[in-house]
Amino acid sequence: MRGANENFPGIIRPSNIQGVGPNRRALSAINKNIIRDPAYPCAVHKRGVLTEKNVAENKNPVIPVHRPVTRMFAAQLAGKDHHPSAEIQPGVSIGQSKDYIIIDAEDHTPIEDDVVPMFVQHTEAMLEEIDEMDAEVEMEDIDEEETIVDIDSCDKKNPLAVTEYIDDIYAHYKKTESLSCVPPSYMENQSDINERMRGILIDWLIEVHYKFELMEETLYLTVNLIDRFLALQSVVRKKLQLVGVTAMLLACKYEEVSVPVVEDLILISDRAYCRKEVLDMEKLMINTLQFNLSVPTPYVFMRRFLKAAQSDKTLELLSFFTIELCLVESAMLKFSPSLLAAAAIYTAQCALNGFRQWSKTLEKHTSYMEHQLLECAKLMATFHNNAWKSKLTGVHKKYSTSKYGYAAKTKPAVSLIDAVCPL
Repeated sequence: MRGANENFPGIIRPSNIQGVGPNRRALSAINKNIIRDPAYPCAVHKRGVLTEKNVAENKNPVIPVHRPVTRMFAAQLAGKDHHPSAEIQPGVSIGQSKDYIIIDAEDHTPIEDDVVPMFVQHTEAMLEEIDEMDAEVEMEDIDEEETIVDIDSCDKKNPLAVTEYIDDIYAHYKKTESLSCVPPSYMENQSDINERMRGILIDWLIEVHYKFELMEETLYLTVNLIDRFLALQSVVRKKLQLVGVTAMLLACKYEEVSVPVVEDLILISDRAYCRKEVLDMEKLMINTLQFNLSVPTPYVFMRRFLKAAQSDKTLELLSFFTIELCLVESAMLKFSPSLLAAAAIYTAQCALNGFRQWSKTLEKHTSYMEHQLLECAKLMATFHNNAWKSKLTGVHKKYSTSKYGYAAKTKPAVSLIDAVCPL
């Protein structure tokens, strides 16, 4: 910010006034520093020496100082009435400000030397306020520059992170994710099964997945295969569990290094099916899906978005707990995988921090603004709040263990439940 006397020639910082300290001087000490070449030639008097003759001719001489520091200007800043008349002691040179005293024309009482002029105090407060405003503006500029973080900077030398084209990969995922989605109301085309049965099946598969200690990717692909198959193929009720174990077998072959054998899946389903039935269902399912198993599930978006959130283990586990609660809810099929992942992280952040937050970095990498997540996040917070009393307990039991950081015991984001979603 420019110096104060560049904008107001008559206002200077008290720290720059010579002699101002515990015993401050009157306006004379200030006038000595501020009288200089006038910026308004028509509004000043030439310098000269006031003699007794001059005083006799003009009883109320005008003090020849720079226009911005006239008594009227000082009186206006101090909040006082202006007295146009003043007397100056004879034999005083204007250039020698320290040799004269300004006297009030009415009561002829000298201004006390130890009183700081009010307009100087006012100016000092004004300058400090301006400095604070400038500092706030500078901090806002700095914060805005630092909002978007380069989340791949730490992996530049890691060939497995493929930082050169990681953004292109996720742009492709975002473009093709709609191909892996199913109509939210596809269950209406099924005559013998319903959405409640679907939820029971997936809740059971979550427990099977946990018992076999399979990879997280396998669970999300299993659910995707089930929904895509049921959206295209009519299934009777007694074959629904067979569809579930067969989908898990296919997902394991696609994702896992060590794949469970068919006999293990038959055993876990209480021998309800034989080996031939499992293999026949595998053929039917893979042909119905046209061998298309390479689809972006919510899991692939979760890994990237958690990195953008610069998450710790607590946020990561709570985010996965939140999104797994959605797997058993058919109402969440209307949301895309990337939106589910972003909303899960947003909901977990609100639960942990107690307030809503969605950084510029997350906006960039998720392509979602905060208001776009509210509807989905509100449902997620509701599922979290009701998880302990739900009949489908697979996810809650899983995340109530030390292995998963007791994430199920975290208080839900109640503020989201009462939030008003944008139209």
